[in-house]
Amino acid sequence: MDISDTSSNTPSNSSTDTNAPGILLAAESINKDFAEKKILENISLTIEEGQIVTLIGPNGAGKTTLVRIALRLLQPDSGSIYHRPALRIGYMPQRVHVEPTLPLTVNRFLQLANRQDKALLSNTLEDLKIGHLEDQQLAAVSGGELQRVLLARALLRKPELLILDEPAQGVDLAGQAELYQLISEISDRHGCGVLMISHDLHLVMSSTDEVICLNHHICCHGKPEHVTNDPAYLNLFGANASQNLAVYTHHHDHDHEIGGSVKEHHHD
Repeated sequence: MDISDTSSNTPSNSSTDTNAPGILLAAESINKDFAEKKILENISLTIEEGQIVTLIGPNGAGKTTLVRIALRLLQPDSGSIYHRPALRIGYMPQRVHVEPTLPLTVNRFLQLANRQDKALLSNTLEDLKIGHLEDQQLAAVSGGELQRVLLARALLRKPELLILDEPAQGVDLAGQAELYQLISEISDRHGCGVLMISHDLHLVMSSTDEVICLNHHICCHGKPEHVTNDPAYLNLFGANASQNLAVYTHHHDHDHEIGGSVKEHHHD
């Protein structure tokens, strides 16, 4: 994976080789402003087959904007986005609003993503352990169940790249660990790349290959460290959480103002 803005804030001068085998998506020197406010500055990254990348950062850091640009739903002010030709992307949104009075079952909702392959729909529901929800009203499922339904919808596209916008939002720690295990198994089974936005600045999926800390620019990046096997932790959260969650330690050489801009340090 190539990241232009490292923890030492030294941009790479080399451009991404989009002809390299295995590259699914590449962002090169992405910049984006809104209302004269810089949202993204010089962001470059690549995602390859089977690679899991977790994007973290505070609220308003530009994570969702970067994903929208990566999906080509939004144009950058400068820079470029490369997709492998005919790339199949499965996107899981952060949330969906379901009108409570709308008569829409989980099965019908998922058929909107793939009407033809009923066997795939059934197998996907079973893989995600939500087969029992098939005939339930979508508006009646719990928050954790809805996250899995949205993940199922993304998988019905038979994606080469999964983009997940805060998939564990509203899920407790045990449910988060179980969901992360499912995502890891999906990536292994299908060989698809994964780009995941996480709301947690420190606790990430243990099988993540690279964590990127974004705050308008890339503040730091690296690999997560496995959660401790301390008995007190295991008693509190269980062995499953320990296996599927990892801690990311930040190494920043700068600080941010409240608005997100980098503080200038004055030396005497």
